[in-house]
Amino acid sequence: MKEFKPLSPQDIEAIHQATMQVLSETGILLSHPDGVKIMRAAGAREEDGRLLIPQNIVEEAIKSCARRVEITGRNGEPICLGDGSLHWHNLGGARDVYNPTDGERRAAQAQDIVDSTRLLDGLDGVTSITPFFTPQDVPGELMELAMYRHALPNTIKPLHGPGVQKAVEVKYIVRMAEVIGPPTNMLTLSASPVSPLSFPDEIVEAIIEIARRGITFIPLPCPTAGSTAPLSIAGALVQQNAEVLASLVLAQLVKPGLAVVYAGRLAMMEPRTGLSVWGGVELGMASAATVQIGHHYGLPVNVYGFSTNAHVLDVQNGFERAFNALLPALAGADELSGIGEMAAGVMSSYAQMVCDNEIAASVRRVRNGFEVDEDSLAVEVIAKVMRGDRNFLGQAHTRQYLRAGELYLTYLAERGSWEGFAREGSKGMAGRAQAETERILAEHQVPPLSEDQDAELDLILAKAQEELLGKM
Repeated sequence: MKEFKPLSPQDIEAIHQATMQVLSETGILLSHPDGVKIMRAAGAREEDGRLLIPQNIVEEAIKSCARRVEITGRNGEPICLGDGSLHWHNLGGARDVYNPTDGERRAAQAQDIVDSTRLLDGLDGVTSITPFFTPQDVPGELMELAMYRHALPNTIKPLHGPGVQKAVEVKYIVRMAEVIGPPTNMLTLSASPVSPLSFPDEIVEAIIEIARRGITFIPLPCPTAGSTAPLSIAGALVQQNAEVLASLVLAQLVKPGLAVVYAGRLAMMEPRTGLSVWGGVELGMASAATVQIGHHYGLPVNVYGFSTNAHVLDVQNGFERAFNALLPALAGADELSGIGEMAAGVMSSYAQMVCDNEIAASVRRVRNGFEVDEDSLAVEVIAKVMRGDRNFLGQAHTRQYLRAGELYLTYLAERGSWEGFAREGSKGMAGRAQAETERILAEHQVPPLSEDQDAELDLILAKAQEELLGKM
């Protein structure tokens, strides 16, 4: 496999040492009493309202983490992060749904959680799933719980939990996961500190609860270079690293040996508007560097894969997401996020998910590279053709390499003549993806939960509603 490594070993060490300096001399904003107590007991100290974390505490916490992470689906089949393979999952938390047929967008509903999960379950390039949309017909206090509840029955693939903000959400999501199996095997949960280096009380409580229950933890800082992090990519990576490691330290102090996935969602600021840029190639570079940093600590890494600021399925959309997926893939990412992402994470399209499934296959093909050996060099095959066969198509060597996947056979991208394109109705890739979406949603069946399991999920959600909203 050809690699893309934007950081030299010296660069990585410099980022590590700068991170240790930030954590030990500048510190983090964390004032939750239990969090402070846990950190101080390990040797952290308070200064001017900040919590300073010595280097030895950080490095001991890193050593304590598991080096591989397995997440099991309802079908009993796990994926392993950290064994060198590349996995893909979708964007989580999109607010809007875009329809490429009429060019309109609408607010996501709970039904979109059901439909998107079932569609992703039917896409062979998607290896794990995150609850996709933030349904606007659900009260905000119940949103993360509803996302997980509606996703759970509609896939047999490994299902990541949504990003949580409160310990009470952890409690109820774990109870839902228990309906299908051991939560420590079948659930991951992420929580995001607030950049720069701030840990609100509710996030601290959520991290402690995730760790206490032994759930695989994904620290998920989302700094924006130029607004909530330094504009220099190196400086933003230092801050992101500090936010990941501070989260990791807290979790490991609560539960030594807890499985942790190193993750980062570093984006850039558009200086002309102040908006977050997910489409620039700098994001792909930063994601590749994040992979290197996480692997330096021996941890599996999850970063952005597909990402764009585009609002439609156009040329900008295609080239931005291809660059930003390929670079971290070639850096050795364990898991890439973003299938279906549009408009800097605010929106998605069902057709986009289907397009991304095919683009992901092309990225895998690039990462797999090709063999150079006596057989593949084909000297005898060339000689045979030149001595009289005059045709490579009929050679056994050609059939052998076609079966082995030397050429990725796309099903959505255009590979035919203009005449065939016109006969089809000039659909293009977006049109074919929309048609494939409709086919999968009409035909793909996910093995259902039992009636008792489904009823238990409803009961858990009802209890959460009563606790969070009161009786309605």
